[in-house]
Amino acid sequence: MERLLFPGDAQFWYETLRSFGHIAYGGADFGEVVATAGRIAEGDYGSWHKEWLATADRVADEARRALEAGHPVSARDGFLRASNYYRSAEFFLHGHPCDPRHQHAYERSVECFRSAAALSSPRIEPIEIPYEGTTLPGYLYRADDSGEPRPTLVLHNGFDGTAEEMHFFGAVAGVERGYTVLVFDGPGQPGPLHREGLTFRPDWENVVGPVLDFATGLPEVDNERIALLGNSMGGLLAPRAAAFENRLAAVIALDGVYDLGPAVTRFLPGERAEAERRLRAETDPELDALFEQRMAEDPVVRWAINHGMYVMGVDTPRAFGAAYLDYRLHGIAERIQCPVLVCDAEEDLFFAGQARQLYDELTCPKTFLEFTAQEGADAHCQVGAQRLAMARIYDWLDDTLGRHGSTPAAA
Repeated sequence: MERLLFPGDAQFWYETLRSFGHIAYGGADFGEVVATAGRIAEGDYGSWHKEWLATADRVADEARRALEAGHPVSARDGFLRASNYYRSAEFFLHGHPCDPRHQHAYERSVECFRSAAALSSPRIEPIEIPYEGTTLPGYLYRADDSGEPRPTLVLHNGFDGTAEEMHFFGAVAGVERGYTVLVFDGPGQPGPLHREGLTFRPDWENVVGPVLDFATGLPEVDNERIALLGNSMGGLLAPRAAAFENRLAAVIALDGVYDLGPAVTRFLPGERAEAERRLRAETDPELDALFEQRMAEDPVVRWAINHGMYVMGVDTPRAFGAAYLDYRLHGIAERIQCPVLVCDAEEDLFFAGQARQLYDELTCPKTFLEFTAQEGADAHCQVGAQRLAMARIYDWLDDTLGRHGSTPAAA
């Protein structure tokens, strides 16, 4: 899709498109996004934070006043948008983990989302899922108040998104179609990372397992019809979990990811084996200098490495690259037995070609779903076409779980 804003910075444009996309499920308003973007200096992380924070504060204050005046629908809508804007405000600050600005914006994002959740009908319930001596934060969405077991979709985000953002990336769409939906943040994702410093782990089955233990104890969950959707990097993590978890009836990779390693090794000299050796070496000043050069030249690389060090819990760009090598599905994808939907974006900014690679390695029942520029859906995770994407994904899930003719939840 043509960059309508920030023509010289692909990452700033993608993040702006992300908020445009969330308009589809109440996460933004067009004019608010355009006005905010218009005040931001391209490539300036401080400017990005300042302007999105100002918009978030203004929208949150208006939502609070609406609630105090007895207008709960207006308040709910405002809190939802403010939550997304606060999420955007802290997005580029993770190169300095001790920066108090991103902790503040993250906490405000969660507070606003929970205010909106309490005003929703049915109410969206914050949950804590037992996990290795602590808990993972999340949300339970019910289609109604009947307590009836329903087909269930478990959702999680990826490298940089929040559980709260999954409201727009599939949770609301599921409730509209009569599903129970459970959303969670795993290690490396914002809740556990901000609260306890839990960083990513490649063996995601050991994260999804406790989540399914929790889900299968809920009366609203049909234990025979539980599906898992992973968004962005979650398009690798969710299939990884499915390879070791037989309680899943279906898996959705939005979008499909097979191997994170090439995101780093593609700009390093030599064959991959040599690049891996150098990434894992105790010292390599030449490679360290190359990382610094690439970060200076490419805004996408700059952001990815800054954020990657934060979520992987490492101190150098090269250590981040080494950590990324552990995230791959070679020898694992073929172990999956349940049906898998692999989504692909025609112009994926981050993982071009990876969805097809994952699809080709699968030996289970599988479907490949490509989204195109002609549809306005060619961006990573279809951020510019979320209603279209959710329609196709849930139609596939309905068919896979045998839900033809199901009655949607009341609006």
